[in-house]
Amino acid sequence: MKERINYLLSKFEEGKLSKVETAELLELTDSSEPHVADAIAEMINAQVPSSVIEANDWEAVFDNIVSVDRPTSKTGSILSLMSWVAAAVILITLGVGSWFYFNEGAQKSSNELQYANDVPPGGNEAILTLADGSKISLTDVGKGELLNTRGVRIVKTDDGQLVYTVDPTVTVKGTALSYNTITTPRGGQYQVNLPDGTKVWLNAASSIKFPTTFTNLKERKVELSGEAYFEVAKNKQQPFKVLSLANAYDRAQETEVLGTHFNINAYEDEIETKTTLLEGSVRVATPENRNKKYDVILSPGQQAVLSNNAFKISTVDTEEIIAWKNGNFVFANEGIESIMRKIARWYNVEVIYQGKITDNNFVGTVPRFGNISEALTILELTNTVHFKIEGRRVTVMP
Repeated sequence: MKERINYLLSKFEEGKLSKVETAELLELTDSSEPHVADAIAEMINAQVPSSVIEANDWEAVFDNIVSVDRPTSKTGSILSLMSWVAAAVILITLGVGSWFYFNEGAQKSSNELQYANDVPPGGNEAILTLADGSKISLTDVGKGELLNTRGVRIVKTDDGQLVYTVDPTVTVKGTALSYNTITTPRGGQYQVNLPDGTKVWLNAASSIKFPTTFTNLKERKVELSGEAYFEVAKNKQQPFKVLSLANAYDRAQETEVLGTHFNINAYEDEIETKTTLLEGSVRVATPENRNKKYDVILSPGQQAVLSNNAFKISTVDTEEIIAWKNGNFVFANEGIESIMRKIARWYNVEVIYQGKITDNNFVGTVPRFGNISEALTILELTNTVHFKIEGRRVTVMP
């Protein structure tokens, strides 16, 4: 058992744990058995200078993390056990060569943060803008058929998805295309099935514009702002293209596919546009009207990062990239400002910074569907950053 734990911890430290192995490690850490703490202590002792923390203190540290009494409150939420395990995982691998643990003061501060103010997580919220400019709140509208016109039927399903279907027997006179737009607010996400059967998951503060039918078109082109995950319906006769303009001249991009799974992150408040391929093949390119056009072809597991009108290609962990779709924040060696942009979009909060903020990078997984206090408490347990919540404003402090 001890050898197995050492093996899993080593793979975690290298960032190579599979989903199954991650679940196994979380289950083992939940046991609070002495051999778990011993294995962690051995790994830490082998890599961390004794001046950071004595090796014989790690068992107590670990026990505090997984066995601490989680306080209850009439008004506050209780940190889920998974959140506490996630805190332990973040503490095991925080930053580059930096190791921390939380003490009584940090625990007290976190508890005060958790119960003084709180913000609920985002949910399935979006606005559908029809071709005539009218808007439908997909959050408030009931389930069932929303529209049936010109051979296009729009239905909100029982599980809250929006599904477009096209009747191929209906002939529409005229050549003008009709476009719909789905927009998620800060604190919202939504799934839509496009008229061709392509599935799209929109992250918070994002939008997608698309024709109400792709019939008789040479290509299936949509426009994206923000972040979305695509599972494209295969059709070799009609290439699928995503135009992501962001707000910067040097980050405009067109992604062309035939049938594949990929994720695009093109938020206006980020300095890069990131396209990640999970399955199939895609070509990403800068628009034709640029002085110099760049294009690259991605293989599964690769990510294209567009900045300053040029691409940089790297191999990434695709599970981390689409963690948002599966209900998690994954921080892969990220600074606090990058983390807080994600949190701000999902919880619809304003973030301000006070004092000298840590330049440590964070590695770990935090559940997306807890209140904001749960995510911030886990980060605060490192005792390198602290937070104050006042309504919809979060202050980040040393």
